[in-house]
Amino acid sequence: MKEFSTSYINNLISILKNSDLDSISDIINILNKTKGRIYIIGNGGSAATASHMVNDLGAGLRRRGIKSFDVESLSDNTPVCTAIANDIGYENIFYMQLKDRLNKDDLLIAISCSGNSENIIKAVEYAKEKKAKIMGITGFDGGKLKEQSDINFHVQTQKEQYGVVEDMHMILNHIIYSYYIEQAKQ
Repeated sequence: MKEFSTSYINNLISILKNSDLDSISDIINILNKTKGRIYIIGNGGSAATASHMVNDLGAGLRRRGIKSFDVESLSDNTPVCTAIANDIGYENIFYMQLKDRLNKDDLLIAISCSGNSENIIKAVEYAKEKKAKIMGITGFDGGKLKEQSDINFHVQTQKEQYGVVEDMHMILNHIIYSYYIEQAKQ
């Protein structure tokens, strides 16, 4: 176990050291320029990251009087997600929640390790039609999401390295959140 833990930690450190810091600056810039609502989507562990981002960017910054983002995770409402999946297909769970709500002033943050989840890509394609900005947060080789994003934070790893990719996505969230907190102190 110690050997495995050391290997995992060293891999994570290496990926951290090679992070694209310019993309983090781009993310802060797009967040600051967003005039509309921020929608966040993800499946599985990425859904948990989406919820955590809503907590930090929404309630966390608002209660401190730092920033008041209008932010919503479309992964959080289990009855809505399962009803859409059951009635018209899992590939529609995010698209249907965005349909007739999303506009050009909004930002869609799409989190996907593979970047190829059908429900994520369908929502991203709809956002493109509506001319909303798209921030992709990806792993592995980035998939279609990396290609279709206006801004992308990418964690290059071998396929199936979900833990490391999801760790990095959560670290990104905490970098963004901590940045706003530090800026408020100045």
